[in-house]
Amino acid sequence: MTTRSVDPVVALLDEEWGAIYALARELADAEWDLPSECPGWSVRDLVAHMIGTESSLLGAPAPAPLVDLPAFVHNPVGAGNEAWVVPRRSLPAAQVVEEFRSVTARRLEEMRAWPEERFAVVGPSPVGQVPYREYMRVRIMDCWVHEQDMRVATGRPGHDTGPVARLALDRLASAMSYVVGKQAGAPEGSCVRFAFRGPVLERLDVAVRDGRAAVADAAAEVVSAELDLDDETFWRLACGRVSGPAARDAGLVAVSGDVDLAHRVLDAMSFMI
Repeated sequence: MTTRSVDPVVALLDEEWGAIYALARELADAEWDLPSECPGWSVRDLVAHMIGTESSLLGAPAPAPLVDLPAFVHNPVGAGNEAWVVPRRSLPAAQVVEEFRSVTARRLEEMRAWPEERFAVVGPSPVGQVPYREYMRVRIMDCWVHEQDMRVATGRPGHDTGPVARLALDRLASAMSYVVGKQAGAPEGSCVRFAFRGPVLERLDVAVRDGRAAVADAAAEVVSAELDLDDETFWRLACGRVSGPAARDAGLVAVSGDVDLAHRVLDAMSFMI
């Protein structure tokens, strides 16, 4: 026997896709072609990319590979994404919006019909073999980041609090142990504090003990280096939208303590594909 139950992750996807749809409907035609901080992609391209991913998850065949790839495409994942994006660059904005609404509605309908145990089935994802529920949490983060990309590009801030924003920012924050320990090479016994100015995140301490960096459960008594920044700067750094030097030059991050270590962490924060 199976038990039908709408998994909580579906409600979060519904919220996020609804926020993107509402934002997209507000945009003037000229705003669709504004450049985003994703190299080579406009606001239109961001929506086209999300259409492609959700279409793939519905079982749609991948489009034919592009013969000529732009310089900003560096790997097979990027090439696959671009094949979905390019054909939609010539479409009217209203058609792209309707396709996004349609494909996400079909995805929600499909998942709402699934038995509860379907969300526990382990399969491939961008973060390895994980339960489908976890894969969808990655999708929530990815779509929220692209929504914020759209908002930054069009000067329309919003949807930066609440459960979806919390999930996305927490997932990005959980990678800071990798950033501090592996990418920045923080020494044994050190502790790096991310002092967030909100509106969602507050403080994150990453300590290196016994050769391993990990997020501390409680506030550290001794902090080696501190980075002071807001949530938007954080996700833009973690997702490679702004570089450490650029954020430093723009005054988006203040550092204290071991300044050399703080700068190494800041310059290593981009970890997303």
